[in-house]
Amino acid sequence: MQFRSIGALTVSAIGLGCNNFGKRLDQTATDTVVHAALDAGITFFDTANTYGGGNGESELQLGRALKGRRSEAIIATKWGMPMADGRWGAKRDYIVECCDASLARLGTDYLDLFQLHMPDPETPVAETLGALQELIEAGKVREIGCSNLTAEQLREAASATDGATFKSLQNQYSLLCRDPEGEVLDTCADLGISFLPFYPLANGLLTGKVRNGVVPEGTRLKEMEVQADPFRAGHWLGQPMLDRAERVLQVIDDTPYTPVDVAFSWLLSNPLVASVIAGASNTEQVQVNAATANVTIDPALLAALDVASGPDGA
Repeated sequence: MQFRSIGALTVSAIGLGCNNFGKRLDQTATDTVVHAALDAGITFFDTANTYGGGNGESELQLGRALKGRRSEAIIATKWGMPMADGRWGAKRDYIVECCDASLARLGTDYLDLFQLHMPDPETPVAETLGALQELIEAGKVREIGCSNLTAEQLREAASATDGATFKSLQNQYSLLCRDPEGEVLDTCADLGISFLPFYPLANGLLTGKVRNGVVPEGTRLKEMEVQADPFRAGHWLGQPMLDRAERVLQVIDDTPYTPVDVAFSWLLSNPLVASVIAGASNTEQVQVNAATANVTIDPALLAALDVASGPDGA
């Protein structure tokens, strides 16, 4: 396993996304996945107070699974998106309340990384950062991060206070979603912010299971198709996205690597990427994900992937 840095934290280059805990996975299955991750060298666990149903179920199950092994883990959680009760935001008192609730659910005295899940346009970022500084000084939080912010918002936060600053940004990034390239990643480099990509497998399009636009039964994408979510299905299953995915997979077909190997290794080829966050529902998936940390793809393949993953394949 490779290890990289987020501020003062040392994290595994492959992280475990915990969105399935409390929703798709019960406590027994969560225990199995978490222990398999630790045994495979994965130390970075990414959750949120909304994961698992909106009442902190993912945090609860992760905390139980880590009982007796807390010292082996780097726990990252988030607050700020609407909970099941409709409350959300980044005001000072609410941040403190959310932090204390996450600590209780996770059964720990401190959070390694506490992340703003989305911007709150109604709250000055200086107020948010001031509250986070208080939590750091109280020993409840080690480092702070953010998610779904633009380059402009990152720069605004960096200039808002002389105290605590965001050490990580978690945005969508993959071979099929290259939006962060340019302004966002350049800003992260300028400000010393580590990048955490989510949806590294493009919601399953980069697993190799979807070929020539055919979505197999039992996949998350098939569930999306059946549920007929017009926005998400239109994005992920629209012809332009399916065509790009097929071009990328055809490039990978001519190599000794699996699609997962290439998708993760491509992200990790960028030194700004601290950890690739990937979900898993069983031990085998954990082991496959962890093994990608030891895969290095050559510059010629990187160049071919850059071409194939472009909007027009050129």
